[in-house]
Amino acid sequence: MTINIVKRPSTDKKKIHYTFEWGRGKGERIKAGLFTYDKPKNQVERNHNKETIAILEMKKSHMTLEFTATGTGYIPEHKRVANFLTYYADFVKKNATYGSRQLQGSLNAFNAFLQKDFISPIDITKNLCEQFRNYLREKYSGETPLGYFYRFRRVLNNATEEGYFRVNPAEKVIAQTKGSIRKKQILRSEEWTKLMRASAPNYEVKKAAIFSLYTALRFVDVNKLDWSSIKGDKMVIRQQKTGHYVEVPIHPVALKVLGDPKDSGKVFHLPTHDGANISLGIWVRNAGIDKHITWHSLRHSCSVLLQDNGVDIATVAGILGHKSLKQVMNTYNRYQYSSAQKAISKLPD
Repeated sequence: MTINIVKRPSTDKKKIHYTFEWGRGKGERIKAGLFTYDKPKNQVERNHNKETIAILEMKKSHMTLEFTATGTGYIPEHKRVANFLTYYADFVKKNATYGSRQLQGSLNAFNAFLQKDFISPIDITKNLCEQFRNYLREKYSGETPLGYFYRFRRVLNNATEEGYFRVNPAEKVIAQTKGSIRKKQILRSEEWTKLMRASAPNYEVKKAAIFSLYTALRFVDVNKLDWSSIKGDKMVIRQQKTGHYVEVPIHPVALKVLGDPKDSGKVFHLPTHDGANISLGIWVRNAGIDKHITWHSLRHSCSVLLQDNGVDIATVAGILGHKSLKQVMNTYNRYQYSSAQKAISKLPD
């Protein structure tokens, strides 16, 4: 395809306007938005004409490259994004999938790692990728460092295919998981009863923890829970981590913990997350339970007990506030010895 620069004189014949044309059909001509003087009277006008002609030729070259590259996946140099963070954010927006937060999480982590608003693609080196991998291992635990780095590498793969890199700088950087120092455990049903009967160093923490056991709320959600979210025997909240609204029925035990309802204000007045976990740990030991229990263990415990009692995965996912089943199946669906015993007993004698 050939793009032509077509001249069109102005009404007064003093200027010449330009369009780019590559056919006679609709949409096959574009105004250049540039003009030259038909008969320049001085050096300023002659310089203007010279610069305008140079710009016209450059724009024509750019348009030719764009048309030629269409369908190839190649992005011409002049169309590339200068700030890699902008490219990353655009990629996340275009490739976000239902029920997945890993891609957005990887971008958030990369922004936190850089602590600046601009980085050129040329500055994304293998060394920087290794530093980001190490940052993820220090910042997060479990499968999160691996998941975030895989998504980061996926963005770099796409950028490499589009010509931003000759070779993906993260190609030979090995992504790694980070095992928790201590494995989080869960509470069995009989341990729930022991815990509720034991004394706790902080009564407000005890009430909030029991409420979380029966509702599967995260600490961040139970900490900001407002009385306006309590609607009789159910609650409607917007989860801070996912942004999803979830409607959860409230068990009679949890309702008893709440006490008399109020019109507004925080339901629980808790210490920091670390402080609440310390208080929870003391309370667990007071109950004679030899397990490492954190606030998130309460959420796990609720999920596992529901599944042990035959509640389907879709319902459990809904109670936990997940829009897909994948998170529940991967994170909250654990092997249990008691379940294995029941399964083995079904085998023929």
